[in-house]
Amino acid sequence: MISVLNRHIFRELCSVFLLALGCLMGVILLGRMLQLRDVLMSQPIGVMDLFQLFFYLCPFFLLLVMPIATMLAVFLTYLRMSTDNELVALKASGVSLYQLIVAPFLFSVLTACCALFISYYSLSWGMEQFRAKIFELVNTQTQLTMQAGIFNQQFPGLIFYANKVESEGRGDMRFVFVQDKRQKGITVNIVADRGRLVADQDKGELRVSFENGNIYRRDGQKLDVMQFGTYTIRLSLSKLLGGFDMDEDKASEMSVQKLQNLRDHPEDFPHLKIDPFKVRMELTKRQAMPMGCFVLGLFAMPIACVFRGMRQQIGLILSMGLFLVYYTLFSFSASLGESGVIAPETGMWGTNLIFLVIALFVLRLASRERNVRLLEWWSHRRFKRAQARGV
Repeated sequence: MISVLNRHIFRELCSVFLLALGCLMGVILLGRMLQLRDVLMSQPIGVMDLFQLFFYLCPFFLLLVMPIATMLAVFLTYLRMSTDNELVALKASGVSLYQLIVAPFLFSVLTACCALFISYYSLSWGMEQFRAKIFELVNTQTQLTMQAGIFNQQFPGLIFYANKVESEGRGDMRFVFVQDKRQKGITVNIVADRGRLVADQDKGELRVSFENGNIYRRDGQKLDVMQFGTYTIRLSLSKLLGGFDMDEDKASEMSVQKLQNLRDHPEDFPHLKIDPFKVRMELTKRQAMPMGCFVLGLFAMPIACVFRGMRQQIGLILSMGLFLVYYTLFSFSASLGESGVIAPETGMWGTNLIFLVIALFVLRLASRERNVRLLEWWSHRRFKRAQARGV
């Protein structure tokens, strides 16, 4: 009987989890789509390209929403069982809460393992593919590729013009003119026989290379003229892709293996200017966040048993509020660790430990039915107050 019951609860947990995960991911991806709209929607980009971009972002967002989806699944499932008096019937049949914890325990372990896999492998793969796709779109499908006879003003303060484009899609140009007004009070005009636009994914920049030309630099009344054989302008793609920092590698986008190598052998990565303390913080976060699925799953079950009789709409708000408390405490502890007040491991793992201790404590009380009347006492107190005001 117990195994059949746990299988039934496990299936319900999975269905609620998938529903919550889908809703949360839909809301997040919709917000990301609005952010991408100003950057990419005006460009000749197909639906499949947008789908790929969102797919590559999914691991990053899954790592954020899986803990709350796990908590919602466990909390709403056991809240429904408590509201429908199923828990009362099971207790009357001799089934204790400790026997009912098998399903949420296994479910929480499963979601934690999935989140850990995403944290260790999928996240870095997704961000790498996302960056590569963005650069592919910039380099081949967006209006950054020069068009013959058209003044292009993709970057603030810069105007590009090419009299002839020799190879479409590659950015090779002839008889090029560029006006640069990025510096206040200074105007730089570049005239060259040849030019080429190249997007550099590693450095997050767009290189404009010129051959055989002149530079006319005007600063007030002063005019300087320089002749060159080759000349290159480097432009940050982050200025074009508003909201996406493409200039440098970030610890949050690296794989765990690379972070560990960067922590143990920083001399092997001289080109990466990342604070070793941030690397340590990111490694701790990659391990602590997946464990949040396990902790919040165990935390939600006894809490749901305490608040029996509550409507699911209110339970949803309550569970979101409890997760907000968890996330606030987690972020605060991470901030303390980042500022050096406490060790990063202490800050992030401390939140999980606190909620785990609370979960075990409440489960012990709930199994003894010492806290089941908490809401009844509160409702009775409110009734007495209302009655006193009526008198």
